[in-house]
Amino acid sequence: MRKAQASVDVDFLRAGVEALAQALMEAEIARRLGAARYERTRERSGERNGSRERRWDTRVGSITLKVPRVRDGSYFPSLLEPRGRAERALVAAVQEAYVQRVSTRRVEKLAQTLGLSGISKSQVSVICRELDAEVERFRTRPLHEVPYLYVWLDATYVKARSNNRVRGQAVVIAMGFNAATGQREVLGLDVGPSEDGAFWLAFLRGRPARGLGGVHLVVSDAHEGLKTAIGAVLVGVSWQRCRVHFVRNALAHVPKSAAQLVAATIRTIFAQPEPAMARQTWRQVADGFGSRYPKLAALLDSAEVDVLAYLAFPLEHWHQI
Repeated sequence: MRKAQASVDVDFLRAGVEALAQALMEAEIARRLGAARYERTRERSGERNGSRERRWDTRVGSITLKVPRVRDGSYFPSLLEPRGRAERALVAAVQEAYVQRVSTRRVEKLAQTLGLSGISKSQVSVICRELDAEVERFRTRPLHEVPYLYVWLDATYVKARSNNRVRGQAVVIAMGFNAATGQREVLGLDVGPSEDGAFWLAFLRGRPARGLGGVHLVVSDAHEGLKTAIGAVLVGVSWQRCRVHFVRNALAHVPKSAAQLVAATIRTIFAQPEPAMARQTWRQVADGFGSRYPKLAALLDSAEVDVLAYLAFPLEHWHQI
């Protein structure tokens, strides 16, 4: 998020700040008047009178807010005064929302910081739902504007509550190398069974549907269901076995006392300046471990082509892959 904030393209973050600020003003004026928009209650103490536009300069750019008006002219949003504290709190809340999702407790705490005491949980839920829409817009944004030469696919496991139970959930993520900026970007993420080939197939079909093109190489673990899904969706694209996962698999065939030495030896393969030298070093490493660790040597023999697929690409791209 710090990198996104420093870049030129922060539309998704700016939209999140705007949505949250607008929802907070609606909650505040509803509390002041004793009724929400179009609501008739005995507690109503005033009348709305449309809205006025006001520019709000933040660290993510200028935002045009529609500030609600009341007939007696007594309303001014507390989030605009004092500006510094409110703006920092809003940006921090939106950034944390994008990283860790949104909770009503977090937004309620933000509202209290801005002086919006007495805000109801239902109003907090409305704010969260509006911000979730901005997050979903980022997740489903079109990808056709620039080519992504290389794509990484991976999964991590986290504890999450599902159906009133806390259980392990796989969070899968797709990263892409942006050929225009030279940086990696998040292309998509989802939660589901990472061992299920059908899940990976549905996940990958969602990326090309959003315009993902120009892919030359996909890097992932050697899970068969994932490999099958890549071949079915990204037809004609080269595949490389993730060397980090490969090293972990290799260390399972050696005792722990030798793990550090074996890992360092394998990494020398990827430090070679030329493709021929990398292949030669691979053979030397495989032959050198043949007598002491035959299972490791067999794994090196079988995985050479898959792990060294990146050698077919220009030398200047190796560090990116």
